[in-house]
Amino acid sequence: MKNLRDLPVLGWREWVALPGLGVDKIQCKVDTGARTSALHAFYVEEFSAQGIAMVRFGLHPEQDNTDIETHCEASILAQRDVTDSGGHTEARYVIETPVILGDALWSIEVTLTNRDTMRYRMLLGRSAIAENYLVDSAASHMAGQPNTKPSYHPILSYTHDEEE
Repeated sequence: MKNLRDLPVLGWREWVALPGLGVDKIQCKVDTGARTSALHAFYVEEFSAQGIAMVRFGLHPEQDNTDIETHCEASILAQRDVTDSGGHTEARYVIETPVILGDALWSIEVTLTNRDTMRYRMLLGRSAIAENYLVDSAASHMAGQPNTKPSYHPILSYTHDEEE
């Protein structure tokens, strides 16, 4: 395990970019209570491209604004049953996508779900940041804006757990 004093600190909300999905900036809630990261998708369609199982989905990247839409495509990594904080279980598509947080770039797993009723369009779960960041629950935006040309590439790992 890394020395905790050497780990960068995140706030309870941060700005990230999802370059593989064409998202330059989205505010996310850093949620250590959620194992897997989740991304808002107001529609989700499965399709096949050259024999690869894919998903097409629509995203409203700005909070409280459904006028701006980003349409994304990604290969399907898995489908999992995810239990939310209210105890409701939902079958979700799982994709893997690069994320930029500050100057750091790495790949994370993200489940797709409709978050229209939630304040934040994305949750950054503990699997995405485990052993590489600390979280200060009283702070916000500690990493600053996502660097479009990140220079630091941490090697992050996550586990494929079945339950949230």
